[in-house]
Amino acid sequence: MKTTKLAVAIMALLLATAGIARAHDIASEMTTAANLFLQSLDESQAAAVKFEFDDEMRKDWQFIPMERKGLGLKAMKPNQRLLATSLVQSALSHRGFSTTMKIMALEQVLHEMENKSPKRDPEKYHLFLFGKPSTETPWGWRIEGHHLSISVTIVDGKTVVTTPAFFGANPGEVRQGEFKGLRVLGEEEDLGRKLVKNLTVEQKEMAILDGETPRDVINGPGRSAEALSPMGISASKLTGTQAEMLRKLIATYLGKFRPELAANDWEKIETAGFEKTHFAWSGEITPGKPHYYRVQGPTFILEYDNTQNNANHVHAVWRDFKNDFGDDLLKRHYELAPHGTTTAK
Repeated sequence: MKTTKLAVAIMALLLATAGIARAHDIASEMTTAANLFLQSLDESQAAAVKFEFDDEMRKDWQFIPMERKGLGLKAMKPNQRLLATSLVQSALSHRGFSTTMKIMALEQVLHEMENKSPKRDPEKYHLFLFGKPSTETPWGWRIEGHHLSISVTIVDGKTVVTTPAFFGANPGEVRQGEFKGLRVLGEEEDLGRKLVKNLTVEQKEMAILDGETPRDVINGPGRSAEALSPMGISASKLTGTQAEMLRKLIATYLGKFRPELAANDWEKIETAGFEKTHFAWSGEITPGKPHYYRVQGPTFILEYDNTQNNANHVHAVWRDFKNDFGDDLLKRHYELAPHGTTTAK
């Protein structure tokens, strides 16, 4: 039996309501996890991981292999790594946490593929804490390393923002060795291709972009999130089945985070008008060939790129146009804060 539109709407409303109600619990859990982690550190470790909330490093995110500030997993004792992992897990769904761990594990695959290259190391992931973990004042944290950068901001001790969020995979598909066949971001690729293949000829003319395929995601580090043009095909021009494919594709990205947090983002998409969401594809549709797609609505953009290393190197990012790093919420927070009160430290 097909689910009616009314039933879908009711389920969405219930999920969104539950998300709003429990976001406070997530913020509290994160605060507890962060403070337990801090309590386990010695003085030098604490100095490495702690930054002022308004430090420019908070928005200086990267996903390339490089020397980083923050506190690396390699510099932590086993118990400290577990506490750091507890903080990271407080934001993620089971699938999101599993994806994160697999991305880290791919560094060992690259290490072996690149003749034991020292820059490929599953322990070269760093944690940053911005501000004092508190249920009263804004603070944030980030986990980052090669092909992973998740920025989390907590405002007023109750609202949690999880963008920018970047996940990557190299190789996109492991083609040799003990992990042969592993595709860490395979669902993101398959669902995007399934949607474009199910478009009619006329719809493809709207959805498939002319010109050269982007060589990477466009809304990457060093720039504010912005809408891209041409937009592609809008959800309003899709059939019911195609629109559900688009929803499922979006859910693959939102679903990396806890359901309560994903529900809040879904609510923003629905409030702004899901029918205004656009899907665009660039490159070839044949598997194994360079390709790129993006989905953008009034509030967000997600991008997926698989063009490097013979189309076996994936970059995927989710950005919020107004609320990356909690910017819009922080603005309102400071406007409502009592005169003379400092809450950004």
